[in-house]
Amino acid sequence: MQIIARGNDVFDAIVVGSGCTGGWAAKKLTEAGMKVALLEAGSKVTPRDFTEHVEPYQLKYRGHSPRIAERRPIQSKVYACRESNYHWFVDDIENPYTTPDDKPFYWIRMRVLGGRSLSWGRQSYRMSDLDFKAASHDGYGEDWPICYADLRPYYEEVERYVGISGQAEGLPQLPDSVFLPPMEMTCGERVLRDAVKKKMGRTVTIGRVAVLTRPHNGRAACHYCGPCEQGCITYSYFASLFTTIKDALATGRLTLLTDAVVSHLVVDKATGKAAGVAYIERKTRAAREVRAKVVVLCASTLESTRILLNSAPGGLANSSGTLGHYLMDHIYRGGATGELAMLKAHPWYGPPRRPNGIYIPRFRNVDRAMTNGFIRGYGYQGWSRPEFAFDAPGFGAGFKRAVREKSRWVIGLGLWAECLARWENYVEIDPDRMDAWGIPVLRIHMNWSDNELRLYEDGRQQAAEMLEAAGAKNIQLYGDEPSVPGFCIHEVGTARMSADPKKGVVNGFCQAHDVKNLFITDGACWVSIACQNPTLTMMAITARASDYIIDRYRKREL
Repeated sequence: MQIIARGNDVFDAIVVGSGCTGGWAAKKLTEAGMKVALLEAGSKVTPRDFTEHVEPYQLKYRGHSPRIAERRPIQSKVYACRESNYHWFVDDIENPYTTPDDKPFYWIRMRVLGGRSLSWGRQSYRMSDLDFKAASHDGYGEDWPICYADLRPYYEEVERYVGISGQAEGLPQLPDSVFLPPMEMTCGERVLRDAVKKKMGRTVTIGRVAVLTRPHNGRAACHYCGPCEQGCITYSYFASLFTTIKDALATGRLTLLTDAVVSHLVVDKATGKAAGVAYIERKTRAAREVRAKVVVLCASTLESTRILLNSAPGGLANSSGTLGHYLMDHIYRGGATGELAMLKAHPWYGPPRRPNGIYIPRFRNVDRAMTNGFIRGYGYQGWSRPEFAFDAPGFGAGFKRAVREKSRWVIGLGLWAECLARWENYVEIDPDRMDAWGIPVLRIHMNWSDNELRLYEDGRQQAAEMLEAAGAKNIQLYGDEPSVPGFCIHEVGTARMSADPKKGVVNGFCQAHDVKNLFITDGACWVSIACQNPTLTMMAITARASDYIIDRYRKREL
C-alpha cells in the first residue's frame, strides 16, 4: 500500500486521539510553542449536533431506533448510545474485534472529535498512595513508578481548569480535590449519610463530578437538564471539544486532522525512533502519512495498544514482552436497592435532573491487606429519590389517588470494584480479521478472577447492610451476574509503566523505554486500576507527561 506523504510538514509532535487525554496533550504542547498535529478517527462535531434538549417524541423512532442495534450490536448495549447520538459511537460491523467464545468483552468506542469525553460519566476522583503503591500494601503485583506526591500538582492543575464540584472529606484513601461548590443531596441521601456515619463509621459524600456548579473559565453553570451523554450547549460539563482542543486551536499551532484512522506508527530504521504516523482517510480510504519529531498516543487504552502491535513484528516498544498484557476494567452492576418508608413521595416533589449521585469511598482493606479472603476494595455510586407510580390503574381522581398511595421513596447503591492486573488478561492482533480500512483488529482475552468475584459479592452484601442501617425496607440485592469485562468503559493497562524496562513498556513519564520520542499517556500506561473512576487521573498523568515532553524537547533530548 503506497503511503502518500502529507506535504513536507514535519510537526514538533503528533497526538493521536482527541478525548480527555489527547485534548490535554494538544493544549499543553501547543501552548508551550510546539507545532502539533492532532489526529482523530471520527468526524468533527459542533454544538448543533448536541441533543440534550431533544425529547424522544421529537425523534423518528421515539428513542427506539432499530438501526442502532443493526450496526452497533455492542455499542447499543450502553445507556449513552441513543437514537439521537448513536452516530458518535463506532459502527461495530466496520470496526470488529474478536474474543474467545467463553470470554466475552464489550469494547465501547466513540469516533468523533472529543472522543468519549462527549458522553463520559464525569465522575472525577483522585487516587492515593494506597493505589499507586498497592503492591507494597498487600504484596500483589507491582507498584507504580510514581507516587501521589508526583501527581498532586497535576491533579490541581487539571481540577482548576476543568472544574470539579464536590465536598472535601479529609480521607487519606480518597484525597480531596480543588472543588467547586458541591451539588445538593436529596432527603433520602442525607438519611443514608447520617445513618452510615453514625452506625458504621463510613463516609457518604456527594459525587465528585466534572460538571460546573457556578460559572468557571468562561463556561456556564449546569442547569440540570439531565441527559449529559447527548452533549451540552452551555459547556457546563467537561469535554475536550470545547475546552482543551479549543485552547490548542487558539494558539494557531494546532493542525486538526479528523476522519484519520491510524493504522500504525512509522519508524526510522536508522535511529529506531518514531518518524510519524500512517493513517487511512476514513471516507476516501486513501493512505496517508504525517511526520513529527515526537509521537503521543492518546487513542484510548486498547486502540493505542492496537496501533503499537500493528507497528512492528511482535509490537513496537515491546522488548519487555508486556505489551498487550495486564488488561483491567472495573467489575460492577451489582448492589442493593430499598425503600425509605419514613419519607413520603409527594407528587409535588420533583427534584431536578441532577447529573450526579452520591459516592461511598473505599473502606475495605484500607488499614489492612486482606479481608474475607480478598485484597483491594470497592467504592459505591448511589442515589435516592421519589419514584412516582404513574403506571397506577384508573383515571381522573381515582388515578391521582392511586399515584399518591403507590408512589414511594427509593434508594440504591451500586459497587465499582478493583480488578487485579493479571498477565493472562491480554490483547493480541487477530491474524484473520481486519476492519473496514484493512487494519488488523484486536483479539481480546479477559475474565474475572476469584478476587474480583469475592469483592463483588462482598460489595453487594455491604450495600444491603448500609441500606438496612439507614432504615430502608424491602431491600433487594441486584446483579446476580456481574458486568461483562469492558462494559464499565474503564479499561486500562496493556502498555504499563515501570521503572524497570524489563517489566513495562513506558517509564514514569509515559516515555517508551525502547523508543525515546514515543509517549503513551492514556489508560494503556496504568499499572493497577484502583476502584475510582479513572479519567481524572488519566488527565493528570497526561499533563505531567506533557511537561516532561516540553522540557526534553527544548533540550533536544527527544
